[in-house]
Amino acid sequence: MPDLLLELFSEEIPARMQRKAAEDLRKLVTDALVERGLVYEGAKAFATPRRLALHIAGLPVRGRDIREERKGPRVGAPEAAIQGFLKAAGLSSLDQATIISDPKKGDSYVAIIEKPGQETVAAIAEIVPAVIRGFPWPKSMRWGAASAAGASLRWVRPLHSILCTFGAETEEPEVVPFEVDGIVSSNITYGHRFHSAGAIPIKRFDDYVPSLEKAKVVLDADRRKEIILNDARTLAFAQGLELVEDEGLLEEVAGLVEWPVVLMGSFEERFLEIPGEAIRATIRANQKCFVLRDAATGALANRFLLTANLVASDGGKVITAGNERVVRARLSDAAYFFATDKGDLPDLDTLEESAGKLGLDLAKPLDQRMAKLDKLGVVFHAKLGTQGERVQRIAALARELAPIVGADPDLAERAAKLAKADLPTEMVGEFPELQGLMGRKYAELQGEHPSVCAAIEEHYKPLGPSDRVPTDPVSAAVALADKLDTLVGFWAIDEKPTGSKDPYALRRAALGVIRLVVENGVRLPLVDVVKNRAKGIFEADYHFSKYTFLSQLNTMRELFRDGEVAAEVFSDDERKIIDEAYYRDEDAGVDTAYGILTDRCAANLLSFFHDRLKVMLRDQGARHDLVDAVLGEGGGSDDLLLITHRVAALARFLETQDGKSLLAGYKRAANILKAEEKKDGEGAFSGAADLQLIAGAGLIEEKALAVALANATPAAAAAVAQEDYEGAMAALAELRPAVDAFFDQVTVNDPDPALRVNRLKLLNQLREATRAVADFGRIAG
Repeated sequence: MPDLLLELFSEEIPARMQRKAAEDLRKLVTDALVERGLVYEGAKAFATPRRLALHIAGLPVRGRDIREERKGPRVGAPEAAIQGFLKAAGLSSLDQATIISDPKKGDSYVAIIEKPGQETVAAIAEIVPAVIRGFPWPKSMRWGAASAAGASLRWVRPLHSILCTFGAETEEPEVVPFEVDGIVSSNITYGHRFHSAGAIPIKRFDDYVPSLEKAKVVLDADRRKEIILNDARTLAFAQGLELVEDEGLLEEVAGLVEWPVVLMGSFEERFLEIPGEAIRATIRANQKCFVLRDAATGALANRFLLTANLVASDGGKVITAGNERVVRARLSDAAYFFATDKGDLPDLDTLEESAGKLGLDLAKPLDQRMAKLDKLGVVFHAKLGTQGERVQRIAALARELAPIVGADPDLAERAAKLAKADLPTEMVGEFPELQGLMGRKYAELQGEHPSVCAAIEEHYKPLGPSDRVPTDPVSAAVALADKLDTLVGFWAIDEKPTGSKDPYALRRAALGVIRLVVENGVRLPLVDVVKNRAKGIFEADYHFSKYTFLSQLNTMRELFRDGEVAAEVFSDDERKIIDEAYYRDEDAGVDTAYGILTDRCAANLLSFFHDRLKVMLRDQGARHDLVDAVLGEGGGSDDLLLITHRVAALARFLETQDGKSLLAGYKRAANILKAEEKKDGEGAFSGAADLQLIAGAGLIEEKALAVALANATPAAAAAVAQEDYEGAMAALAELRPAVDAFFDQVTVNDPDPALRVNRLKLLNQLREATRAVADFGRIAG
């Protein structure tokens, strides 16, 4: 079957856009073909710095004929309905319609629409121009005289030519004829900018790839990456060095070259006094080069690898020398920044007030930078104060959390006070990605405790689901304090994430708290921590704190007035307090209103944590309905570690036959109770079943269930109280035989009203017994 080859040749496409642009081209063209009934066998897209290419294999010569029956109105329908039907079906009169009869609905019109399949060449000629004109580039441009003439075409960079051929392997392919803003389709492509001159005629994909190779263009980005990586490893090995691999940089560099040539450069050994991370950052960010390390020691070497886009006649000496000059200049800047950061600040005498407020030692350079940050009054958020005020909150919270995570409170507080100190340093100002890491380096230089140094770097972690979690207790304390302060602060000022926007990365912060707690085995009283932090934020004298508080109160009052808040959300007393606090904010009722707001803040934030926990567990393969079951009706525990243990125990239990059978029995009991409670009223079957009635009925299975419940219920509750969830599940498992036998042999809705109610009470006891472990009603299946 025929193949399609499409190439869009332009000026250099930014590397970061190439991969997605190739995929967009493939999807847009293939989707449009399928819509026209033109199915294909396979499609693959490619990108180089100067071209997007698409190969679609196995297309038919023309699409399938379509025969469609479109039902219309009944015979005798109003004229407007008749005319609408004719227009929709593309008919000129009712003579072209068919009448069908239905014994029930009578006669009605039907249009038989037959469409011959479209020629594939014609379809491509329609699809490709539309795709080009509407291509979803993140950024695009107009250029040249065409723009002045008002042409509508926008492209990422000036588009020069379009190659588009279609045909079978055994035939001479034809050029698909179309034109886009003066650019006429052809069978011509172009090779490397410097190594290839003139046009290259192309027939099909099979000769397209080798023709480009001869013209010094490697079409496949993954192959260019492989060439760069293999050559880089080989060059490094030849010098007794090891490549510091960087997948992100490799992807970018492969998008900068069409014919990759790897070369090695060097810089003076004196620059190795700069922290290795800074050397790597400047060489990577400014020159897109790879760094090397000693294979034996792991120390950074004074060599780097660059990727040229041509084969130089001098073996790359001039290219390498040019890169070395730039790297030398960049490293000279980094060396200056590093030396400056290690020295005293010139305005040291003006920092005493800030140093005293934060308990800093101005004899130490990093402490000076923290004092400087406070003195500058750099705003963290207009409603949450400055960075200095935030550091004070984090330090207090880190000290509070230290005993919970097993850290030394003094070390946790010290680490928190220095955690943001590297933000005003010269090095972080030049390389923001080094924040935290440079703070650790400077802390080590001034002799801080190793745990303090580690915490300064690690308190930002984890940054994502694949990032590692700090295990040092001091690091955990500061990381928790930093993230909790962020979350509570933005919840307190009502800046929560929406469905599509999360500008402050609050979801990531919540996931970080969960992972810190769960992976370090921390029992964190989350609600108490949130309430204390929220109250402090409400009461603090930040720039707009009073305005924020009063605006929240006013929002509540408006919700009451508009009837959007149900009576049970806030009591009459609470509403009265809020009114009083709004009109007289100096009144004693303000403290109570603060309490109301902190309670609501804690409840809302806890619900957010539960949602994030569900997402995390689901990503790990757990069932989110089990989290709902463990949390139950009231929103559940704030002990995130405990929740995960209970979910894991419940999952293991439900995988057993006892668990599956008990769940089935529970659902049967719950369904019966739900139906009968509609008749008798909610709570009609609460309380214990009458054992004398059970004995009088003389059914062994009913007695067995009563005995099993009497044994299992307290055993499960006791196990849960001791946090022995495996034991609680084992206690519930003892119910399985009795439950199965009960439903097999006992009629619940007995004609005797007393027996019916008593047996329903027994089922209610079963429902309550399982609730000691989880709300089985929330479990799917």
